[in-house]
Amino acid sequence: MLASKILPPLLLGFLLSATATSQAAQSLPTIGDTSSSIVSLQQEARLGDTWSRMLRGRAKLLEDPIVYGYLEDLLWRLAGNSALSQPQLDLITVDNPTLNAFAVPGGVIGVHGGLLLSAEAEDELASVLAHELAHLSQRHFAQQLEQERRNRPFMMAAVLGSILVAAADPQAGAAALTSTLGAGELARLSFSRQNEQEADRLGMATLASSGIDPDAMPRMFERMQRSMRFYGDRPPEFLLTHPVTQSRIADALNRAAQLPTPNAKQSSPEFDIARARLQVHYASRPGVVLEAFEAAAQQSGTSRDHYGVAMAASAAGDYTRALQALDKLNNDWKRQLYVRISRAEILHAAGRNTDAEQILAELNQLYPNNLPVQKTYARLLQDMEEPARAARLYESLLIHHPNDIDSRFNLAESYGLNGQILRVHEARIEYFLRTADVDSALRQVDFALKEKNLSESDRARLETYKQDAEQLREDLKMEF
Repeated sequence: MLASKILPPLLLGFLLSATATSQAAQSLPTIGDTSSSIVSLQQEARLGDTWSRMLRGRAKLLEDPIVYGYLEDLLWRLAGNSALSQPQLDLITVDNPTLNAFAVPGGVIGVHGGLLLSAEAEDELASVLAHELAHLSQRHFAQQLEQERRNRPFMMAAVLGSILVAAADPQAGAAALTSTLGAGELARLSFSRQNEQEADRLGMATLASSGIDPDAMPRMFERMQRSMRFYGDRPPEFLLTHPVTQSRIADALNRAAQLPTPNAKQSSPEFDIARARLQVHYASRPGVVLEAFEAAAQQSGTSRDHYGVAMAASAAGDYTRALQALDKLNNDWKRQLYVRISRAEILHAAGRNTDAEQILAELNQLYPNNLPVQKTYARLLQDMEEPARAARLYESLLIHHPNDIDSRFNLAESYGLNGQILRVHEARIEYFLRTADVDSALRQVDFALKEKNLSESDRARLETYKQDAEQLREDLKMEF
């Protein structure tokens, strides 16, 4: 019942009918490799694009630009040293405190905010991302579809559906996955043991090539295994689809011992900053987490803990204490980009917009096309009632991050405040298309077509949007 409230009817219909239909599987093209007799690379890209639109429209996304920017940088660092031949990645950060990460055909990588809370060092976080990149590079989803074809074709679509549910509601996701698989079929329809071992092996090689300790992967596995006792009968989705056993940990330890161990730190200031922000974000009471960071800062005196004090104090509305905490950071931390953005955020929250803008204007010159800088600056300009300047920043940001739906929403708002009505319609159409809301997109097209003084090129552009919406409607049927 809950799944029907989260998944669109077209997907539900597909999930219900897919396991009973084998004719479609027989007609799919083969592109020549052992993992593509069921799904071609082009179909994987279509599946990933459609699925990511659905996820963005139904799950609560984590819109913290610093956390997103950090994860994106780390992901691309790993991708450049992975087995992916031509990395084309689409990162989605989900505002969910549970431990989870997932890879979907077409290069979609999803990360729950809770993953950064579960990892206690950057290399542990990197090990999970490297593992998911390995699943993509080896096309394990396509291999699973091939394996399932004879008995239950397209069951993997149901697994993808359960991930979609889990992103919006972790308990519902676990229930959906369990009911999809049945009590005796969970291991069969999760990634196979061979797939997991391959992803472990390639993931650790990616870590080593990226200058990260490959031993981080078995260390993260051990942390996950120890945490299982706290979850009872509701383990995180990641542990349902990626079961951690003692033999798997032992195998990972043996493999890690055969790889070079770089002389690199386990964590970075960027990791500590992102993690502290999420610790505050997910705290039910900011005052409690503020006390914890203050106690840690008094004991350790580290910049990491002082930064945590700043974030927690700002969340509690004590901006003076927050700025004082930033002043206690060492000089390296004070010069760090994310810290400078954080200072601007606190000044903005305190109503000191002129001071905040001075910082962000300088950073925008120093770091052009930087998502955390542009997004933070654009939000400030919106609040300063300068929609034209905000719109220009959002337009620039969306060139490099077209799937940032939060920025698309705010771009429409900026256009509206600036009186650019046709652009409001177009920005809203794009927003609805990228969140798989076909009906709303088509209604917005109709509204736009009723505007006066439209040029022929305007009408042609709107008709193209209508065609894109109808194509998306067909894609949502997911007839793979």
